[in-house]
Amino acid sequence: MSLNRGSSLPLVIFAMLTLPIISCTQRSHTKNSATLGGPTSTLDTASATRTAAEAEAAVDLDSPPVARVQRQVTSLHGIELVDNYRWLRQREAPEVLAYLKAENAFTEATMAHTGELRETLYQEMVGRIQENDLSVPTPVDHFFYYTRSVKGSQYQIHCRKRGSLDATEEVLLDVNQLAEGHDYFRLGGFKVSPDHRLLAYSYDTAGDERYTLRIKDLSSGEVLADKVENITYGLEWGNDNGTLFYVVADAANRPYQLKRHGLGQPAGNDTVLHHEHDERFFVNLGKTRSQRYLLASSDSAVTSEAYFLDADRPQGQLQLFAARQQGVEYRIDHQGDHFFIRTNQEAKNFKLLRTPVDQIERENWRQVIAHRPKTKLEWIEVFERFLVVVERHEGLRRFEVRPIDGEPHYIAMPEPVYTVFPADNRQYSAETLRFRYTSLVTPWSVFDYDFSERTRELLKQTEVRGGYDPATYGSERIFATASDGTQVPISLVYRRDTREGGAAPLWLTAYGSYGSSSEPYFSSSRLSMLDRGFVYAIAHVRGGGEMGEFWHDEGKLLNKRNTFTDFVTCAEHLIAAGYADPTQLAISGGSAGGLLIGAVLNLRPDLFTVAHAAVPFVDVMNTMLDPTIPLTVTEYEEWGNPNEKEYFEYMLSYSPYDNVEAKEYPHLLVTAGLNDPRVQYWEPAKWTAKLRAGKTDSHRLLLKTNMGAGHGGASGRYSRLHETAFEYAFFLDTLGLGTR
Repeated sequence: MSLNRGSSLPLVIFAMLTLPIISCTQRSHTKNSATLGGPTSTLDTASATRTAAEAEAAVDLDSPPVARVQRQVTSLHGIELVDNYRWLRQREAPEVLAYLKAENAFTEATMAHTGELRETLYQEMVGRIQENDLSVPTPVDHFFYYTRSVKGSQYQIHCRKRGSLDATEEVLLDVNQLAEGHDYFRLGGFKVSPDHRLLAYSYDTAGDERYTLRIKDLSSGEVLADKVENITYGLEWGNDNGTLFYVVADAANRPYQLKRHGLGQPAGNDTVLHHEHDERFFVNLGKTRSQRYLLASSDSAVTSEAYFLDADRPQGQLQLFAARQQGVEYRIDHQGDHFFIRTNQEAKNFKLLRTPVDQIERENWRQVIAHRPKTKLEWIEVFERFLVVVERHEGLRRFEVRPIDGEPHYIAMPEPVYTVFPADNRQYSAETLRFRYTSLVTPWSVFDYDFSERTRELLKQTEVRGGYDPATYGSERIFATASDGTQVPISLVYRRDTREGGAAPLWLTAYGSYGSSSEPYFSSSRLSMLDRGFVYAIAHVRGGGEMGEFWHDEGKLLNKRNTFTDFVTCAEHLIAAGYADPTQLAISGGSAGGLLIGAVLNLRPDLFTVAHAAVPFVDVMNTMLDPTIPLTVTEYEEWGNPNEKEYFEYMLSYSPYDNVEAKEYPHLLVTAGLNDPRVQYWEPAKWTAKLRAGKTDSHRLLLKTNMGAGHGGASGRYSRLHETAFEYAFFLDTLGLGTR
């Protein structure tokens, strides 16, 4: 898995799913508890134990924190960049920590009067989830693997049964026990050895996405002495059940080395199999579903290079599949006597080729699926007798089933706007595809699709407690027309009685970077906003991947401003079409989506009423000019290299921090994570400080930094709901809707 300044949303969704073998995804402080209702964050605890009057008395609401000015000037291309708050980058400095804590205290005092509303929202959200829950068991050889959650516990329990679902349960890993004593805990890799005897797992206790690897003997329950620090997401077993492969990060948090570990050996003796020297590239690791090959790759934003190793001979060396060519991406997978190759060489939306495993030279590659200008081939799921082609057409993902001997066909989906992902498909010999399906009104559902019979079976639909009726809500997709004539899709969901009443409070969100699509998925938490009369809208702006690679290209590098103007166009269209009350327009975005929020607030502050920017990438110029910051060099191919004048001037034209002006801005909540490795905490902190010093209005400006977490916020499920309740309360209270 490669990193970038992606939103936290894909992290949450992808954690629920099984991704392709080698995948590329985008760029809080909790206490473990077994008590009913779960723990609260530091700020939530304060609001629960102090009255609003006490909180306000502790902080002068008329005197928000003011960061001192320390002018620093950077000159490049004949232009001076003035940065008055660079000193906030000193993470360990007492003055910096004191400033962040002062902002947190001011935020809590300002929001203290919403304590009852936040508790109401939290209880609503908890009341909709099945707290004692069980995942659909996944068959692997003679075992069934699954997870379950227990009421009052923050984390999942990983289990299995041998032979049948009626067998005795075996607990493999209780994450709640591992998390004891840690304010933050996130499980990373979870890989059972091919003989099902050992479990390799990794965990992060800071939110900085640097994981510790441990190995557990599942027969005895003993955690072995083996311990490796500083690994990232890749983790795979060799077929000898005694060799592990993992990826480590460099000082800039870039996954750059693939290593091999022998069971029982000191980590210092581990062999480096691949070292990526080019700072634009990340190392990824996976394994084919056939279990025959370990796969590694070096990937930049636009170029890739793949390697493979016979998993039965884990002491061997990686073999290069095809040397990298700038601007050419490819991925490989295996079926029978062939490798499949998905590539964009002379195929912007990708095509599929294959070649014999013993004839991998390019001259032997033969076309299986040709390039299609209006359909993007996203990835493939390879089974022994079938191939599932995962593609995106007209903004929606769909599956084409291709039998080895038979006619291809598509799996029909029941709604016009939906989200679908392949799920946990571990059996190479399987005759079914397991997939997850959802829409803005349909809860997450798990299906098994029979390849030969062309039938599907619903295995589970996530229960929404409290009497949820999907017929109460409406969903649709409309289009806004950009100034250049481009049709920009917008996905909408609302209560039907809300639409009958005309224009309403509207919450508009978007992402629009890295070719990552904003999927229309169901959220039981979101019902708290819909039931209070909100229309929820997703603007599928350029820079994302909804309409194929063209859509991404039209919103990156020297086309990046399209992302922001598309968002403004969507907001204006929603007002003109009668969906949105122009006096009650709320917007939000996270990470690169937070950049979008910062940019549109500078472009059209008059258009929006209230905004939430989560872990926002807003200090674009200073970050992209500093190659020591994690992700900077790797992202030149998404944003441009500011050392080149053309890109420097273009990025400067939209960088939110550099374009703050003395004018009125909407109400704004900014959230950050002190240990965030993707968007450093100082970006939202500096932006808040500059806005507070420059804006001319008296609107709310709040900075809330989670002092013990990273990019994704709180790690426990109850703590995440507390954070969501806080964010919802900010919107509702600011718009005067807190009593609904």
